[in-house]
Amino acid sequence: MSLYERYVLPHFINCACGTKPIRKQRQKVVPRARGTVLEIGVGTGLNLPYYDGAKVDRLIGLDPSERSWDLAAERAAQLAIPLEFIGLPGEEIPLASNSVDTVVVTFSLCTIPDPITALQGMARVLKADGELLFAEHGAAPDEKVRRWQDRLDRPWGAIAGGCHLNRDIPLLLKSGGFQTRELESMYLPGTPRFAGFNYWGVAQAS
Repeated sequence: MSLYERYVLPHFINCACGTKPIRKQRQKVVPRARGTVLEIGVGTGLNLPYYDGAKVDRLIGLDPSERSWDLAAERAAQLAIPLEFIGLPGEEIPLASNSVDTVVVTFSLCTIPDPITALQGMARVLKADGELLFAEHGAAPDEKVRRWQDRLDRPWGAIAGGCHLNRDIPLLLKSGGFQTRELESMYLPGTPRFAGFNYWGVAQAS
């Protein structure tokens, strides 16, 4: 791991993913989590304030960056829910099958190197009535914007920890074994259009 990845990138992501428009997206999905919850890409804990302690029994946060989790300490200390951190990437979920009521993934599918494998793992650990709650940026519907996303994808990824601008989130969910039950999308206000088209909703393992 480079010095940039260890000391600079966690702060960059914490700021970029903590803007007001993105916080509003988190508020749309995270409070719906219930039971035993697995959050993929928990990072610096930006979702932690939005969990409903009356509905969540246990929260498991999975992320490969232990430095990011260090930055989450203050948010984690304010959480009245049993919390466990696992320092592994999204493709490696060390939980039993059918053991989780809710999987939460927000602004992480863009960065996971193998999102299909990660989603298949999420589907595996979910109970039969479990839900995947998601909020992600991805490929825009407008051709001109998509062309810019394609042009900027590599340099953007170099500074943003491997983040991809042009991933087709609905297609990824389907390819990873999920059926989307609720899906909404929009350009976030106050956000560059090449990085601001968001998808959010609820899916279940198919």
